[in-house]
Amino acid sequence: MDQKRLIAAIAISIGILLIFEILWNQPAREAQLRRQQEMAQVTPQPAAPEVPTPGPISGLITPPTGERSAAIGEPQREAPRLRIETPRLSGTLNLRGAAIDDLILKDYRETVRPDSPQVRLLAPRYAPAGYFAQWGWTAADGRTPVPGLETEWSASGGPLAPGRPVTLSWENGQGQEFRIILSVDDNFMFTAEQQVINRGPEPVQVLPWARVRREHTPQTAGFFILHEGFTGVLDGRLREMTYSDARSEAEKRRGPALEQETGAGWLGITDKYWLAALTAVDPSLRHRAAYRHVPEGGRDRWQVDLAPASAQPVPAGGQAALSTRLFAGAKEVHLLDSYRDRLGIPDFDKAVDFGWFYFLTKPFFYALHWLAEIFGNFGVAILVFTVALKLAFFPLANKAYKSMSRMKVLAPKMQEIKERYKDDPAKAQAEMMALYRAEKINPASGCLPILIQIPVFFALYKVLFVTIEMRHQPFFGWVRDLSAPDPTNLFNLFGLLPFDPAAWSTFLHMPAWAIFMGITMWLQFKLNPTPPDPIQAKIFAWMPLIFTFMLASFPAGLIIYWTWNNILSIAQQWWIMRLERQRNAKAGVPEAPPPAAAAKPKKG
Repeated sequence: MDQKRLIAAIAISIGILLIFEILWNQPAREAQLRRQQEMAQVTPQPAAPEVPTPGPISGLITPPTGERSAAIGEPQREAPRLRIETPRLSGTLNLRGAAIDDLILKDYRETVRPDSPQVRLLAPRYAPAGYFAQWGWTAADGRTPVPGLETEWSASGGPLAPGRPVTLSWENGQGQEFRIILSVDDNFMFTAEQQVINRGPEPVQVLPWARVRREHTPQTAGFFILHEGFTGVLDGRLREMTYSDARSEAEKRRGPALEQETGAGWLGITDKYWLAALTAVDPSLRHRAAYRHVPEGGRDRWQVDLAPASAQPVPAGGQAALSTRLFAGAKEVHLLDSYRDRLGIPDFDKAVDFGWFYFLTKPFFYALHWLAEIFGNFGVAILVFTVALKLAFFPLANKAYKSMSRMKVLAPKMQEIKERYKDDPAKAQAEMMALYRAEKINPASGCLPILIQIPVFFALYKVLFVTIEMRHQPFFGWVRDLSAPDPTNLFNLFGLLPFDPAAWSTFLHMPAWAIFMGITMWLQFKLNPTPPDPIQAKIFAWMPLIFTFMLASFPAGLIIYWTWNNILSIAQQWWIMRLERQRNAKAGVPEAPPPAAAAKPKKG
C-alpha cells in the first residue's frame, strides 16, 4: 500500500509538471512573442519641441502622428497635447477629451537588449493598441451642458511633472466652469481633482467620473497561476475577472460585467507586470465601481470606471469637487506596499498575483529581494535563499536520509524476503512491512526530500513568474534573465548550428542548466537505496530524465535553484551516510552490497 501511495505521489508530481509545460509554459512563450509583435505596432513617439503659445499655456506639443477623433477612421485636426515628464514616465496628456493616452515607462524595455524599445503602457484611442485614462462628467439633472469626449480643454501650466500640477478648464456658456487639476508624483501615481464652479443663477447636478479604457483585447499568457484582466479590491474583497469571463458575464447580465457600490477600494486593468487602476482619494465616500465589456465596431473594448454613488449638487454661486487617483505603471511590490500604507489604498499590493499561497510567496519575494540588495544579484540571492531553506528543513531531511541509509543496509534482507515469497506477493508485502516496522524505517523516505521541495518550488516559481523585480535580472555567463528560460540548447550544439529546435517542439529545448540539474538529480538518486519493487525501481531510474525534460523550459532561476538544492542535498546525504557507515562499522554491521547486486536475483 505504501509503495502504491509513493508511486501515486510521484505520478501526480510528474503530471503537474506536464500540465505546467503543455498548458502554460508553451502558451506563455507564444503570448510573449505576440505581445512583442503587438507593441511593435505602437512605436513610442518622442516628445516634440514645445509649440510657442501666448498666455499661461505652456508645454503644449504636437500629437502622435495618425491620431484620429470621434468618428473611427475619419481624420480630424490634430489634438493639442501637454507634455508629461517625470523621473520614471514620459508622454503626453491629450487636451481633446482630457485623457492620458500616451505614456512610456522609462525604466523598462521590451527585451533584455539595451537598445530595445521602452515599454509603452498607454496609447491613443485609435492606435492599434489604444489604452487610456480619462476624466469627465455626466449631467445628472439632464440639462446642464458638460464637457464631452471630444471637448478641447484649455491648459494652464505645464509640462506636467512632480511638483508642477496643471489645470484644465472649460466653460459651458451657461455659467458653469469645469476644471481638472492634475498632479503626478515621482513614480506612477496621478491625482485628478475635478471641480465644478457654478456662476449661474440656478443650482445644477452633475456626476463626475473617471475611467480606464482599453480599445482592444491584449494577448495574455493564459497561465492558471497568473491573472490578467480586470482586478480590484472593493469593500475589502479582491475581485478578479478575466476578459473572457467579463464578456460572458456582461452578455448574461446585459450590462456591466460587475457593478458594485464600495467605500475604500480600487479597480483597474492588469497585465502581467503593468497596471492602470483608479481609486478615490477620500475613502469615506461611497462610490460606484464597474467592470465593463463594450463591443463596438466589431471589436471588444474593456473599461473600468469609478463615480460617486450619488450626483453632486452645485448651488448657484457655489462649487463642488471630487478627487481620484490613477496608478499607471509597473507593479513593483515595495512601491505598491508604500501606496497602500501612505495613501490608505486597501490591499493595493494584491495587484501582484501572489495567489492562494500569498502567505508563502510574498515572504519568499521579500527574502529574495533583501538578499539581492545585499549581494547585488538575484541569482546569488536564490543560491543563498536555498541554503537557508536547507537549514530550515535540515531536521526533516536528516531523518529521511538516515532512514535511507538503514534501507541500504537492509537491502539483502529485503531481497531475501522477495525471493522467499516470490509466489505470494501479498505475503511478501506483509513481511516487508513487518521488517520496516521492526527497523523503524519509512519506505517513502527516499521520495520525501523531493516532495518537500514541491511546494517550495511552486512558490518560488510564482515569485519568479509574477514579480517585475525578477524580470530581466541577470545571473552570470549566458543567463541574462532569471525569469525566462535558459537560452542555450543542446540540440543546436549550444548555438553552433543556426536554427532553433524549440520552434518545432518545447521538448527540443535542452539548456545547459537543465543538463546540470539532470546530472545532479541522477547523482542524488544513485545515493538512494534501490527499491526492491521493479516497477518502483524503474520509475526512480527514469525520474531524473523525465524531470530534466519537463523543467527544461522553466525560468532559469528555478533550474538554478533546483540544481543548487540537489548539490546541497547530495552533500548532506553523503555526509549522513558516511556517519552511518562509521556507526555500522563500529557495531559490526556488514556493509551492504552494491544496489545492482542487491536487486539482482540469485541463480539456481
